[in-house]
Amino acid sequence: MTAAYVTGFGGADDIRVGRLPRPVPGPDEVLVRVDAVAVNHVDTFVRSGAYATEVPFPFVIGRDLAGTVAVPAGPFAVGDRVWSNSLGHDGRQGSFAQYAAVPVDRLYPLPAGVAPERAVAVLHTAATAHLGLFRTARLQEGETILVQGGGGGVGSAVVQLAATAGARVIVVDRAENAEWCHACGADHVLDRDDPKTPEAVRDLAPGGVDVLWDCSGHHDFETTVPLLAQGGRVVLSAGLRVRAVLPVGAVYTRDISVRGFVISNASAAELAEAAEDINRELARGRLNGRVRARLPLTEAARAHRLLEGRESREGTGAPGRVVLLPEDLGARA
Repeated sequence: MTAAYVTGFGGADDIRVGRLPRPVPGPDEVLVRVDAVAVNHVDTFVRSGAYATEVPFPFVIGRDLAGTVAVPAGPFAVGDRVWSNSLGHDGRQGSFAQYAAVPVDRLYPLPAGVAPERAVAVLHTAATAHLGLFRTARLQEGETILVQGGGGGVGSAVVQLAATAGARVIVVDRAENAEWCHACGADHVLDRDDPKTPEAVRDLAPGGVDVLWDCSGHHDFETTVPLLAQGGRVVLSAGLRVRAVLPVGAVYTRDISVRGFVISNASAAELAEAAEDINRELARGRLNGRVRARLPLTEAARAHRLLEGRESREGTGAPGRVVLLPEDLGARA
């Protein structure tokens, strides 16, 4: 089969595309014929060695896939449309290939009528959003959440799932993302470049916001912590190399909690719970992502460069996710 892989930690240009043996699924694995994949920031961290995890070389990169069952196991039958979002980590080979062996407990049915490209645009981001909102922050109906960077992949998934759960959503992002954030369900969208934005948040939530999630990774706590209500929760999931200043007194005297998490540490059971919600919202058409580029698998290195901001986005369309499609779908070997 054709796969995008690395033989050691390094940069995007070290990604190779070539022939590797087709995976032989174990007794608790399903062989999936891959129809679409998406690139995530964590993929670049694993590829570079910045995120420590077991990596067997040659290592097929990638986390997410949507595809069709080729060799069944467990509840899955040949021809079933399926998806997964936790490959390429903890010793598991990744998804950027024509075939992938997926553990049964990390594979989920793809709802009828949902295209693979549409699914992979949200699978990883939506699971991250679900875990952060409901497991980590314990967001409740009627609470107010402040989402910074709500126009991005994770941010827009946070906005959509929070709005669906009955929360009031305030977003801070670039003005160009306002229309998209409103379409995702944001009640208010404020311009991040407006110096009066913190004051506007206070006006909208005079008692403070219940949850703060900075999906942009900037973490200006000296500005944002005063916007939190007593007992407010801060979610950390971005900014791998950021060193932020935390006003400690304002945190502990108001019972504010700061919790970090990554989807990679979630258990199979937690991911399955998130998958139920993701499938429900996909089926209802209430969970969507923007796709800025659709590339062939042979351009995996370019996809990583785009995500890392090391290549011009000219010609890749609107802001959004980068989706890759395995080639020669009719002649796989």
